[in-house]
Amino acid sequence: MLYGYAMIDLTVEKEAFEQFFTEIYSKHIASVIKHYPKQRSVVVDFKALEKFDVDLAKMVIERPDEMIKAGEEAIESLGITTPSGETFKPHVRFTNLPEEGLLIEQIGSQFLNRMFAFKGLVTRRGDIMHKAKLLTLKCRACGEEFKVPVTRDFSLPSKCPICKKGTLKEVFEESKFVDIQMVEVQDLLERVRAGAPSAKIILILEDDLVNSVVPGDNVEVTGILRINVDKRKKRSETVFSKYVDVVHIKRLKRDFEEVEITREDEREILELAKRPDIEDLIVKSIAPDIWGYEEIKRAIALQLFGGTKGKKTSTGQPIRDDIHILLIGDPGIAKTRFLLHAATIAPKSIYVGGKTVSGVGLTASAEKDELSGGGWTLKAGALVLASGGIAAIDEFDKINEEDRAALHEVMESGTVSIAKAGIVARFKAKTSIIAAANPKFGRFQQNRNLVEQFNIPPSLFSRFDLIFPIMDVLNVKKDEDLATHILKMHKEAGERIKQGRIEEIEEDIIPPELLRKYIAYARKNIHPILSDEAIDAIKEYYMSLRRIGESTGAVPITPRYLEGLVRLAEANAKMRLSDVVERRDALVAINLMDYVMKEIMTDQETGKIDVDIITTGKPQSEREKAITVLDIIRELSKQYDEVEIDAIIQEAASYNIDASKVRRILEELKRSGDIYFPRHGYIKLTSVD
Repeated sequence: MLYGYAMIDLTVEKEAFEQFFTEIYSKHIASVIKHYPKQRSVVVDFKALEKFDVDLAKMVIERPDEMIKAGEEAIESLGITTPSGETFKPHVRFTNLPEEGLLIEQIGSQFLNRMFAFKGLVTRRGDIMHKAKLLTLKCRACGEEFKVPVTRDFSLPSKCPICKKGTLKEVFEESKFVDIQMVEVQDLLERVRAGAPSAKIILILEDDLVNSVVPGDNVEVTGILRINVDKRKKRSETVFSKYVDVVHIKRLKRDFEEVEITREDEREILELAKRPDIEDLIVKSIAPDIWGYEEIKRAIALQLFGGTKGKKTSTGQPIRDDIHILLIGDPGIAKTRFLLHAATIAPKSIYVGGKTVSGVGLTASAEKDELSGGGWTLKAGALVLASGGIAAIDEFDKINEEDRAALHEVMESGTVSIAKAGIVARFKAKTSIIAAANPKFGRFQQNRNLVEQFNIPPSLFSRFDLIFPIMDVLNVKKDEDLATHILKMHKEAGERIKQGRIEEIEEDIIPPELLRKYIAYARKNIHPILSDEAIDAIKEYYMSLRRIGESTGAVPITPRYLEGLVRLAEANAKMRLSDVVERRDALVAINLMDYVMKEIMTDQETGKIDVDIITTGKPQSEREKAITVLDIIRELSKQYDEVEIDAIIQEAASYNIDASKVRRILEELKRSGDIYFPRHGYIKLTSVD
């Protein structure tokens, strides 16, 4: 016996839907039947429905609950049976509604009980819960059973309708349930207004929509706005919180597609790309208020465009196209401003500071599930949310060691793996990283190798494609030019305020908004392929450095940097909107790599380029000295049980190793566990070979 079920006359709407499904959607329904019940939804393209019947489509938006019911009853009335012989009763879901760039912060009371569409970024996902769809009640007094459909405004009957006694109890074994899941989404990063917080809203997914999205996904949501009493506010029942009852949800690609590019924009972009000086113009448009540093600006421009995306090896392994940049140097030399500008220009970006970020804040975390009231839930961190864009990390050296370890996987494979609270998962985090760090001694020391001066492990250093040292060198001419530039900039800014002009774009640079669209267009549409000339240029550069290494014994370049050269060359071709990587693109990449190698991979003692300075933290000359000192200790250990440090220093002097270097090597050997200090002034090997 059904109890408390209000009937609504939907005859006209049902007939309209029947006609639509038989005349327009018969093939689609046949496809769903083939995979039923694994596939349980007939997804209706709203534009197709609107073309068929404008009034019916309008009612779907204004009276969604009734129209969904009418659509489902229309399919049921067709009397279709599945291959297994059961009645075909699918959900009817609508997609492709006019979205019109609606932000979550704009979802207000005008959308209550209406169907609408918006786009968002999944930040959290709760556990699956189970909701009663048809509840069976039994009266303990008279034994009568009732089937009660559970609607949105459902409340449990207090008395039996037959004997009027309050003795009803639920019979869960004979009730019907459906899976539901709560998901939290926020506005897409590329659509949030600068300086505005990213608004969030809760989604309720039901039945076959459950587990269809994960944190970090960009999604297009079609749903109905609902309200419920917000119990947390401790106010009267006139204050409500909102959520979206999801009708359809679709995962979107993870790049800059959400940057709106009109036909007029496209014409302007293509016209701009025809300029012979387009590469220099783009470089000039990167942080134009910062004087000099052309190599850094060119590197940031290449990073914004990125390499050719979507490439895979013959075995199906993805090939990284993201370019990672590290700026290291003296304080007060505009590193932070470079990061902020890159984050501003990038169509999708996140900026974080090293002191204020944790490993789970960067990658992903498992948290107590507030959405479904128990258990644990996964929450995406900054690098997952910025997937497909740029992550700017300031004070990179201040991130603690444990948190930095999580970056290795992100920078190499573009994923974040998590194993916490019994949850094992992997997120996409295909993010380009631009980071800034300061020397641990306050300022650069010219006579010491670069890696020794930073609190960053060599294994992480080597993940960066380009590393730029920014030194505050005293130079009268450069200092005068820089001072002139800064003072002139401040004077012009003051004059603009006085004249009521808040900002003014220089004529010889690309306006930031157009540059953002240019980058988005290139990343979406341009997929350059290496030409034979570019391959020959990169190969010759690589082989010439390897030949030098063969004669000197130092390793000047590794295959990892060879792939970096390819990414940089591809990015330079994209700057021209070219589908072919030409020789000149390869030369730009080679010149940048050459500049970086001479600046940071040159052994201060020998003057040779040695990539091991970055990959291992020590140049070949340092390693050879450490091996020599260890050999001296071994020889002396054959004569003495405990070796005197002064004896080691005296013997090392014959190999041109000074006392301070010996003491530093001994400290390193102690840290590595090769030796220990039994008493002051003496050392001993931990094991005798």
